[in-house]
Parts: sequence; C-alpha cells; structure tokens
Amino acid sequence: MSSDHYFSATPSSSYAPRTIQVTLQGRAVELTTAGGTFSPDRLDAGTGVLLNNVPAPAPGGNLLDIGCGWGPITLSLAMASPHATVWAVDVNERSLELTRQNAASLGLENVRVCKPDEVPDDIVFRTIWSNPPIRVGKDELHGLLRRWLPRLDERSDAWLVVARNLGSDSLQRWLDATLDSTFSTSRAATSKGYRVLRVRKHGTPRTDTINLV
Repeated sequence: MSSDHYFSATPSSSYAPRTIQVTLQGRAVELTTAGGTFSPDRLDAGTGVLLNNVPAPAPGGNLLDIGCGWGPITLSLAMASPHATVWAVDVNERSLELTRQNAASLGLENVRVCKPDEVPDDIVFRTIWSNPPIRVGKDELHGLLRRWLPRLDERSDAWLVVARNLGSDSLQRWLDATLDSTFSTSRAATSKGYRVLRVRKHGTPRTDTINLV
C-alpha cells in the first residue's frame, strides 16, 4: 500500500493521470487528476460546499488558494476573476503540475502555480479561498494559517471550509484567540457536515460594534 498523502511533497506512487468531469462557475469542464493528490476521483464535498457558499471574488488584485490540489478552487477563482492574478499554492509537486495543466487546458492565463516559498513576500491578497489540509496535523495547519492569513489586504476575507467532525468549531475558536484584533472570525455557512469560516481583516482593530456585512 502506498504511504503517499496529499500533502506529500513528492508522491512515490506512479503517475497515472485520469480525466474527470466537474462543473465550475456554472461551466462543465474536463480536468486531469492523478493519485497522490487530494480527492483525485471527484470534486470533494467540502470543496463543493465552499464554492457554493462564497461571494464572488474581487475582480482584480491577487487572490490565493492554499493547498490547491489538482486545482478546482484555483480554476474557479480564475474563471470568476479573469483580470485578477490567482496564486495556487501547494507543497505537492504533482498537485502543482496538475493545476498548471488544468489552467492551461481552460485557457486561464491569470494563474500562478508555485510552492509556498515562491510567492513574493510583498504580495497581499484580496481574498483567500481554501479547503485547508486538516489531516496534516494541528501544528502544521496552525502554522500554515498563521503564515497566510496575515497577508490578507485590509477589508478583505478568507473563506475556509472544514468538516465539523474534524474540528471546525475548535479551529474557529483558535483563529479568534490567535489572530490579532484587526481580524474577526465567523461561521458563514453550514452544509453537508461542513462549516465555511469567514476570516475578516478589518482596516482598524475590531470592536464590538463592527459590522461584518
């Protein structure tokens, strides 16, 4: 049995690409996936919940998908905001290559696929969409979120989907306790056993009277 995880940097299993059909931004598309990545057989339920419960992304600027896998969130962002630059970040080299291939097959020239350390330090993001790698472990997950969430632009949102039985409520409490007072965290949606968390970066430190709408 392969010891690969979707968060392995270099999957050891043989590369055996396959095609699947999914609907993104109301468009039916055929995409390439492979083993050694997250949910290679289908659009997973959590990602589907996220994509069905987020507002339209900013039309321009820099947008981020943390843990892009074979690319459904990245591709959705790029299709919705063709004038924005979408950064697709993952540690899994196979995931990066698949996202690169899938973006090219759809003619999405506004996608930048890279490892985390390859994103320029001076870039801030108008939005972050992510189905974060919960199974990587709590310490790794917390480190990942501490790395990227502070890079939200002011008055911008991150949207995270997390299964309720994998600790979505405790993650929400951790985010509220860990991020500084310019941030707030709320539950935006619940569906099919998943929570969509909204992490808002305000222009000024939050108070009890801040309107999150």
